[in-house]
Amino acid sequence: MMRLIAIAVLATLPLPALASSCAEQISTIKRRLDSAGAVQVAGLRPGHELRAGSLRGLTTVRSGSPSDPETVSTADHIAAARTLIVRASAEDRGGDKRSCENTMTEAKGMIGALP
Repeated sequence: MMRLIAIAVLATLPLPALASSCAEQISTIKRRLDSAGAVQVAGLRPGHELRAGSLRGLTTVRSGSPSDPETVSTADHIAAARTLIVRASAEDRGGDKRSCENTMTEAKGMIGALP
């Protein structure tokens, strides 16, 4: 009986909010869209802050083109991805995890392979 009471008490304790996997994806893609490679493709937008220094980022621009020509980034694709990120953020705030993840998959496809 005491064990059940202890479990019930633990279940009702407030726990710290954990970031959803979709929120983490959104954050990662936002950083990617603020990278030097994205600026090289889409140009620097007014008010844009260039983020640099990613621990996992490439130190030099890759030479050659991607092995899949469909993944070549364009300014239009990056603009569309930014719009999708806004939509995914709203879906995540609304608790619609599946829609958020689907939207993020679409955004990643739009971004393609940045230099």
